[in-house]
Amino acid sequence: MNWSFSIGTVRGTEIRVHATFFLLLAWVMVAAWMAEGPGAAVVNMAFIVTIFACVVLHELGHAMMARRFGVRTPDITLLPIGGLARLERIPEDPKQEILIAVAGPLVNVVIWVILTLFLGAQVSLNALQSLEDPGLGFVERVAAVNLLLVAFNLIPAFPMDGGRVFRAALAMFMDRVRATQVAAHVGQIMAFLFGFLGLTGGSPLLILIAVFIFFAAGAESSDAALRDRAHGARARDAMITAFEALRPDDTLDTAAQAVLRTTQAEFPVIGPDRRFAGMLTRAVILAAGEDARRTAHVAAAMERDVPQVTLDAPMDAVLDAMAQGNVPGVAVSDRAGNFVGYITRENIGEWYILSRS
Repeated sequence: MNWSFSIGTVRGTEIRVHATFFLLLAWVMVAAWMAEGPGAAVVNMAFIVTIFACVVLHELGHAMMARRFGVRTPDITLLPIGGLARLERIPEDPKQEILIAVAGPLVNVVIWVILTLFLGAQVSLNALQSLEDPGLGFVERVAAVNLLLVAFNLIPAFPMDGGRVFRAALAMFMDRVRATQVAAHVGQIMAFLFGFLGLTGGSPLLILIAVFIFFAAGAESSDAALRDRAHGARARDAMITAFEALRPDDTLDTAAQAVLRTTQAEFPVIGPDRRFAGMLTRAVILAAGEDARRTAHVAAAMERDVPQVTLDAPMDAVLDAMAQGNVPGVAVSDRAGNFVGYITRENIGEWYILSRS
């Protein structure tokens, strides 16, 4: 995810923090400082950091359960509205999806049990209603938030945990695409409700959550339809075959001329042995200064970690490769390993539209 920074890796899952999370910390610290002084600012900031540590554990619960079913979690990103675990794919078995979805809230239940049984936290209705009050015990506030995380995540607002359980339950009785569409529509209705409550109650955070749920639900529905269409298709079906390639020893000035001659946003870099070496994007070329374009070589500026598939690779494998991160495309080679074309997100979308007609 753009504007996020890595803070470490846990069992192959990278933990990232979005830049806006630091804005949240700064806002909490300044507001508390102005209201009650530096002591309250430090306590409130520590409280927010502790809560987001619980959120990371929640997301790692999803990741660890997904690992049991052979599903990797490339990264977890911390946002001001919570955490986002990016699974490389969603299991086809609804029961597995349910177990992955409930694993996160179960982690929060375990945290609450530890805080109440071993640290003596007493969670009351007053604690749930006054979480911002530093007069309440620190441990009590953390325990209360974990209970709220459980309750909130189990709301059937797809793609939240409860919405995923709802979708998986529907998938036991109807096809997966239809189940996703129904769950997405319910999620968007819930988003409108959250937005209304946020506007009437003066809660910017609830409005942010509503916007996230609305667009995420639509994106999940579109992805499910795309995945359904991809069954039976091959990489060759969506491959770009008419393109201008670059060589590793070309200068960026040569690449700049290619930008002017073509409408390509990505330029595959091919070695003398016809093997794929990497990909150079239009954005990188345009960002280079005049002196750099004259002296720098394509090999130094290209993206090397570009996924590669064969011509006969299932389209599902192409979509999985696209989901690995912010990659510019997927390279396609023949059985001999020679580069023959590439696939981008844009032409995947075009292939999807044309394949429906």
